[in-house]
Amino acid sequence: MARSDGDTWDLASGVGATATAVAASRALAHRATMIDDPWAEPLVKAVGMERFLTILDGRVDSADPESDLRRMAEGMAVRTRYFDDFLIDATAGGIRQAVILASGLDTRPYRLAWPADTTVFEIDQPGVIDFKASTLRALGSYPTATLHTVGIDLRDDWPDALRRSGFDPTQPTAWIAEGLLIYLPPEAQDRLFDHITALSPGGSRLATEFIPSMDAFTGDADEADHDGEERWRKLGFDDDLANLVYHGERSHVIDYLDGLGWQVTGELVQELFEANGFETPDDEMAQQFTGFQYISATLT
Repeated sequence: MARSDGDTWDLASGVGATATAVAASRALAHRATMIDDPWAEPLVKAVGMERFLTILDGRVDSADPESDLRRMAEGMAVRTRYFDDFLIDATAGGIRQAVILASGLDTRPYRLAWPADTTVFEIDQPGVIDFKASTLRALGSYPTATLHTVGIDLRDDWPDALRRSGFDPTQPTAWIAEGLLIYLPPEAQDRLFDHITALSPGGSRLATEFIPSMDAFTGDADEADHDGEERWRKLGFDDDLANLVYHGERSHVIDYLDGLGWQVTGELVQELFEANGFETPDDEMAQQFTGFQYISATLT
């Protein structure tokens, strides 16, 4: 079913399953020693979705499963390293408050070496937040920073919930919105950045992504669509991705942030593959993501 106002999910259904898919890819990257995320795999196993357990078992429906699993791992390693480095650099620069938006099965509050006086806020659906926290406690994992969890939908009044959870809007903050924007309605994407800006003093930082075209997610590019759907199926998706994202014309993320007073720097994902020592993908699926960037911004 297509997305709708007020729709909900858990980690085994709808858009929530994408968080489990991302964690499965992080688990592969951890196994290959490309990143350090020992909690990704046990979290995926705790969710218990057969499609992702199959990936972890190496049973990918592909002519070259070893190559496809490695590509999944490399793509997630590039992404994870980027956002990890962003937070590490922000705290090295003196920022002591971080917010992870739509945190899903992200375990950065548990695995990064945060400075002792750092406070991290995680925002996601209440069921997602509760499941992750209870599962990690049962695994004997505890936060490496002061952690506050905020169970709320980002389409609701999350700024108020964040402040009530102890967030200090006068303190410079590092924000990450990783793999999030396509799951928000276009107008909610703008509101997200408006709210972040209103809650941020000068010197705050933000990391997110810029996707120049939604074709890879909506199937608008007919010739590449079959290859794209096959790639997503290898990632474990049985759902039609076109029904998991919000459609409609969106603001240009870089230009929008620039208009709000953020100084933006972008890095092409294809170039980040090379910078991380990986072979740059060169197929129809990769071509659909031409111009895809991870971006970092500082509020002036």
